[in-house]
Amino acid sequence: MESNTLLDTVRKKAEGWLTKSYDAETRAEVQRMLDNEDSTELIESFYKDLEFGTGGLRGIMGAGSNRMNIYTVGAATQGLANYLKKEFGDQEQIKVVIGHDSRNNSRKFAEISADIFSANGIKVYLFEDLRPTPEMSYAIRKLGAQSGIILTASHNPKEYNGYKAYWNDGAQMIAPHDKNTIAEVNKIRSASDIKFKGNKELIEIIGEDMDKAYINELTSVSLSPEAIARHKDMKIVYTPIHGTGVKIIPDTLKAFGFTNIIHVPEQDVISGDFPTVISPNPEEPAALALAVKKAEETGAELVLASDPDADRVGAAVLNNEGKFILLNGNQTAVLFVYYLITRWKELGRLTGNEFIVKTIVTTELIRTIAERNNVEIYDCYTGFKWIAAIIRENEGKKKFIGGGEESYGFLVEDFVRDKDAVSACAILAEIAAWAKDNGKTMYQLLQDIYVEYGFSKEKGISVVKKGKSGAEEIEAMMKGFREHPITEIAGSKVTYLYDYSNLKGYSMLDNETITLDMPTTANVLQYFTEDKSKISIRPSGTEPKIKFYVEVHSTVKDVNELASADEAANEKINQIKASLGI
Repeated sequence: MESNTLLDTVRKKAEGWLTKSYDAETRAEVQRMLDNEDSTELIESFYKDLEFGTGGLRGIMGAGSNRMNIYTVGAATQGLANYLKKEFGDQEQIKVVIGHDSRNNSRKFAEISADIFSANGIKVYLFEDLRPTPEMSYAIRKLGAQSGIILTASHNPKEYNGYKAYWNDGAQMIAPHDKNTIAEVNKIRSASDIKFKGNKELIEIIGEDMDKAYINELTSVSLSPEAIARHKDMKIVYTPIHGTGVKIIPDTLKAFGFTNIIHVPEQDVISGDFPTVISPNPEEPAALALAVKKAEETGAELVLASDPDADRVGAAVLNNEGKFILLNGNQTAVLFVYYLITRWKELGRLTGNEFIVKTIVTTELIRTIAERNNVEIYDCYTGFKWIAAIIRENEGKKKFIGGGEESYGFLVEDFVRDKDAVSACAILAEIAAWAKDNGKTMYQLLQDIYVEYGFSKEKGISVVKKGKSGAEEIEAMMKGFREHPITEIAGSKVTYLYDYSNLKGYSMLDNETITLDMPTTANVLQYFTEDKSKISIRPSGTEPKIKFYVEVHSTVKDVNELASADEAANEKINQIKASLGI
């Protein structure tokens, strides 16, 4: 009975998309689904509205209210335009920047969004072609715009597209603007509410001049130009994985002084079908396989990769046996923080007024490095908008050195307010040149960090629970952890428990409650144990899974102890998994 009621509701909703407010192509596609005896596709496309959440839109492309198409994108843009007019109504001219990646339909969605903003009297700066997300963020600040959007689904599979909204500081929106925009978007009930007929006089195409300004400012964050000059011909393989970094990242590496950039021709092909990979995600070894192969063939020393919108960075370095290994996001962040703090110190830039930012699930080794060098460290929630919020809070008061997260995102400059694979690639290459100047490889530099600051190993475990029942199961798991607090994990006593859903922590050592200083609540639990392990648990905000972040620590006297430390860490991680039942 319930399924019939759902189907009736879905059919009625779909029939609303057969009116003249929708184009012929959309109407034909909806009619095809209505006529199909198998109602699965119809239900999936219409059983709910694609939600404009705090991160914008993300979904599979196609016709329907639960799909990415010109109408769901149009509703998002109209709602954002309405909110901008409320918020900045006293401005002579409201301005927005629009960028897009290489995904199928991204250019189409960008142009339609430009039409809608301009139809609402808003000045639009539209990039001439695909551009990285961080450059769009940079352009908002550079042009004094009030907002910006980027059409991208980051590293999702090819069926997806997405829409991310930014505020006037160049960062993704947080409260109250995210919630207020969502409220306006939810008021758009049909295509007839959307102003599609653009005003071309209000749309300005931008491109090369912005690229030059962006790259020029990026070169200002270089800390070791002399080391680069001595190793400028170091062989670096770079792949954009069919995305927006294809030209601007090699150009930036050259602007930093590197002269020997080796391309992966198959992956320089701009394509939303991502023909050489299953997933265009630099976290996946398969996505870097062609680049590593190219590096082995050419005798390169470093492999760099960016995802389709060039905000995440992946890297592979040579180990002591001369074999390429992939760095994980925590290792990359550790190298960044160590290098930046070390060079700032060597250059006499540390005054005691500097800070680093990391997310709560990112390695604590970063905290150790920062604190031992008297650099303030901030923790924030997962998502770069929270790192950007801390930069904004400290603007004009303290100096930002860098910020990062375990999910392959890093930022070294404060004139961009989202993770930036363009600057990250350049700084990683610079670290390689600096290490070489000191007679080391990047791998050996990482080993030295472990000896000096302690060995750390991290493991992310995702437990997938699909569908409505899966969501209920995830909710029940989180409830179970809260109602039956864990006191021991893998034989080590829990010393601190943090529950970010109510911003309360508990110290088992002092038997006292702690108030967690965070801007809002989040469905995250965190455990710290006597042996310095850290376990974080959170449901994913974008996928049907619950994520466990496991981190273990040990002390090593020299590099010869690292292999046994790694083996012991793997064993400890397996014990923690068994202890948690995952």
